[in-house]
Amino acid sequence: MEWQPEPESLKQLIQLFNSTQTADNVVQQQNNQRLEELRKVPDFINYLLFVLVVMKEENSMVRAVAGLLLKNNVRQEFVNIPPHVLDYVKRKSIDAIGDPDTLVRHTLGTVIATIVALGKIRNWPEILPRLMQLLDSSEYAVVEGAWDILRKICEECDHELEEPMDDGTRPLNVMIPKFLTFFSSESPALREYAISTTTLFVGQRSECMQPMIDTFVVELFKRANDDNADVLKAVCKAVVALVETRPDKLMPELENVVNYMIHTTQHDDPEIAMEACEFWLSFCEQEELVESLKPFLGRVIPTLMRGMVYSEEDLLLLDNDDDNAVVPDLDQDIKPRHHRARTHEHHQAEGGAGSSNGEGEDDDDEDVYAEWNLRKCSAASLDVMSSAFGDQILEFVLPVLREELESEDWRVKEAGILALGAIADGCMSGMEPHLPTLLPFLIRWFKDEKALVRSIACWSASRYGKWAIFGSEPNTMKVYFEPLLGGLLETMMDNNKRVQEAACSAFATIEEDAGLYMVAYIQPVLETLVRAFGLYQRKNLIILYDAVGTLAEAVGPELNQPQYVQMLMPPIIERWNNLQADDQHMFPIFECLSATALALGPGFKPYAEHIYERSVQIIAETLQMCQQASQDMSIEAPNKDLVIVALDLISAIVQALGEDSQPLVAQHNSFALQLVGMCMVDPEADVRQSTFALLGDLAMHCFPLLLPQLDGIMQQLIPQIDRNFSHLNVCNNAAWSVGEVALKAGEEHMKSYVNPLLERLVPLLNNENTQLTLAENAAITIGRMGLVCPSAVAPHLDAFAQRWCIVLAPVKDNEEKASAFRGMMTMIGTNPQGISKAFLFFCQAALNWQTPDHVLLDMFVQTFAGLKQLAGSEWESSLSMLDPQSRQALSDRFNA
Repeated sequence: MEWQPEPESLKQLIQLFNSTQTADNVVQQQNNQRLEELRKVPDFINYLLFVLVVMKEENSMVRAVAGLLLKNNVRQEFVNIPPHVLDYVKRKSIDAIGDPDTLVRHTLGTVIATIVALGKIRNWPEILPRLMQLLDSSEYAVVEGAWDILRKICEECDHELEEPMDDGTRPLNVMIPKFLTFFSSESPALREYAISTTTLFVGQRSECMQPMIDTFVVELFKRANDDNADVLKAVCKAVVALVETRPDKLMPELENVVNYMIHTTQHDDPEIAMEACEFWLSFCEQEELVESLKPFLGRVIPTLMRGMVYSEEDLLLLDNDDDNAVVPDLDQDIKPRHHRARTHEHHQAEGGAGSSNGEGEDDDDEDVYAEWNLRKCSAASLDVMSSAFGDQILEFVLPVLREELESEDWRVKEAGILALGAIADGCMSGMEPHLPTLLPFLIRWFKDEKALVRSIACWSASRYGKWAIFGSEPNTMKVYFEPLLGGLLETMMDNNKRVQEAACSAFATIEEDAGLYMVAYIQPVLETLVRAFGLYQRKNLIILYDAVGTLAEAVGPELNQPQYVQMLMPPIIERWNNLQADDQHMFPIFECLSATALALGPGFKPYAEHIYERSVQIIAETLQMCQQASQDMSIEAPNKDLVIVALDLISAIVQALGEDSQPLVAQHNSFALQLVGMCMVDPEADVRQSTFALLGDLAMHCFPLLLPQLDGIMQQLIPQIDRNFSHLNVCNNAAWSVGEVALKAGEEHMKSYVNPLLERLVPLLNNENTQLTLAENAAITIGRMGLVCPSAVAPHLDAFAQRWCIVLAPVKDNEEKASAFRGMMTMIGTNPQGISKAFLFFCQAALNWQTPDHVLLDMFVQTFAGLKQLAGSEWESSLSMLDPQSRQALSDRFNA
C-alpha cells in the first residue's frame, strides 16, 4: 500500500507553510525551530513531496515552499535517506513533471536535478529516457517541465553525461540531436532552453558535441533574427562560445558574423546588446584570431564607443549629484573583502622571467569595469582591443573621441572620457603627443558639475599617471604630475561619495606608479589623508586605508619622520581601537597597519605592543570559535581571513622592529608560539601560508625564542614542503622559512634535518614544472643549508648544482641570494667534483652578479682559484666552452 500522510500532521504542516510568508521575526524563528524538529521525523520528506505534487488545491507559494524544503533536505541528508523513501520520491516526482503551475513545475525540476546530481545518473537509469520521451508530449507544460529538468541536469552533471552508460551509449549522443530539433520550436522558451543548454557543451569542448557542431552552427544562425529577446541573448552567448572553442566554424563566414555582431551590439535592448558586445571582448583575447578583425576596426570601434554612453536605466541608479558625504553607508553598500595571504618571492634581474602569477594586476580597473553592463563591456572591449592593436586603432578612435569630448551632452562627454582611459595602456605611445592638451582637460573635469563626469575623469587621468611622471616632456613632474596630484587630493575631499571613491582610488594608482617620487609630497598628501579620515563614511574608508598602505609602500622608510608619524598614526589607531572583530573594516585596516609598520620600522615601536597583543587575541579567539563550530553545527564558523591578516600584521611588526621585537614576543612567548604551532597545521592553506611567512620572520629576528621548540616546529614544517606542490604558496613559504631557520640554527641544531629536507627540496628544484618563485626559494634554502651544514649537503652537490645555477642566475642581487651563493661555494670547497658537470652554468651564474659584496667577491676568487688548481692542465679546455666575452669577464672579475 502506497504511503499516505496522517491528516492532522498534514494540516499542521500546511499551516506552518502559510505562516512562513509573514514578516514577523518572532513567528519566523518559531517556524524555523518547528521545521528543525520536523526534519527528524522519518517520513518528513514524504510529507514535503505530497504537498508539492499532490495538493494541487493549495496555492503555488505553499507548494513551492514545500519543494524548496524538500530540495534542501535531499541535499543535506541524501546519504541517510532510506532507499524506499528515495524510490517513492523518484516515482512521484516523475509523475508530476507536467504540473500546470510554472513555479511548482520548476521547483520540482530543482528537486529532481538535485537527486540526479547527488545520486548519479547511473543510479536512476530511467530518468533520462523518460525525460527525452516527455519532450515529444503534446502538452506544453509537460515538455517545458521536462526541458527545465534536462537543462538543470546538464548544468550539474555535464561530465557524467559524456561517460558511457551500462549499455555503452553516451547520454549526450542521444540528447544533443534531440536538443538541436528544438532550435526551431514554436515556443520561445523552448528555443532558448535548447540553445543555452547545447551551448554549455560547446563551451566545454564536449567530445559528443564535435560531430554535431556543423549542425549546431547552421541551426543557430537560423535564429539570428529571432523576435524573442531571450533567444537572441542565447544566440549571442553561443557565438561567443564558438569564438572561444571552435573559431574555425566561424572564420569562413567571418565578415557575415562580424556584420551581425556589429548590428546586434547596437540593439535597442541593452541586455541583448551587452551579450553581443561580449563577442568583441572574447575575440580580441584569442591571439590567433585577433589580426583577422583588423579590416573591420573602422566600424567596430565607433560602435563600442557609442555603447559606452550611460543608458537611461543606468542613470536611474547612478545619476546622483547630491552632496551625500555625511550620509552613513549601509552594510549592503560595502562589498565583501578578502585578504590575499603573503607569499615570499624574489625579483628577476632586468630581462629575466618574472615570478608574478598575474594576481592583483589591474586592480585599479576593478571598479570602473564592475557592475557589468553594456557600457562596461564596451569599455573593456576597447581596452582589450587597444592592447591587441596598439596605436593602429587611433585613426578610428580619435575622430569619435574628439567629437564626444566636445559634446554639450554630459553623457556623451563622460563616455569619451571613459574611452580615453580605456585606451591608455594599449595606445600610450600614440597618445603622448595629445596628452599635454588632454591631461589638463581631465584635471579640469575633476570640478565638473556632474558627479559621474568628475568620477570618470579621476579614473581616466590616473591611467596616464605614468606619463605625467616619466614622460618625455620637459619638466614633466612640475608641469603635469603636480597638477594631477593636487587635483586628485582636492577631489578626494569632494562632497559626493562616488567622487571621493574614484579620486581616492586614482590617487592610490598614481602614488604606486610614482614610488619614491612621492617623497617630496608626503606632507600635503598626509594632510589630505588625515582630513579624509574625518570625512569619509565606512565604504570609502576602506579605500582610504588602501591609499595609506600604498603610500607607505611607495615611500618606505622616508615616512619615518616624527612629524609624519604624529600626523598619520593617531587617526588610524583611533579607528583600530573602535573596530569590532566582525567589522568588515578589519581586513583593510590590518593591511594598512602592516604596510605602515614596514615603512616606519623602528618608528612603529610606540604602537607595536597594543597592536601585537590585539592581533594575538584575535587569532586565539577565532581559532577557539572555529573549534567550537566544528563540534556544534549550530555555531557558524568565523571567517579565517581574520587569522590570516593578524598573522601578516604580526610578521610586519617583527620585521619592523627586528631584534627589538624579541621582548614583545617573549611577553607572550609560550601562548603566541602555541598559536603559531596550531596555525602551521590549520586545514586552510592560506592560514598555513601566512604562518610560515611569520615563522621565517621569527627565525630571522627572534630565533632564541624558537630554539627550545625547534624540533616540534621542524616536524610540522618539513611535510609542508610538498613535492607535488598541491598548495603552492604554502610549500613556497615553508621552503623559504627553512632557509631562515637554517641560518640561525647552525650546524649543531640543523644537521639532523638536512637529509629529509633535501629529499623534498631537490626534487622540487629539479622539476622544470615547479613554479619559478618556489624553485628560487628551494634553491636559496639548499644553498643556505650548504653554508651551515656543508659536510651533509655537499655530497649531494651534483644532484642539483646545474638546476640551482640556472634558477638563481637571473635573480637580482640581494642578501638571500648572496647567502645561498656563499653556501654553494662552501659546498664546492668541500666537494669540488660535485660542480664539474655544472661548471659552465656556475660560471654564468657568477657572472650574472652585478655588485657582489667584498666577502662574496673574495669567495668567488678563491673558489675559481681552487677549481683552477684542481683542474691543472685541463683548466683551459674547461673554459673553452665559454664564449670569449664570458672568458674575459671571468678573468677580469675573478682572476679566473
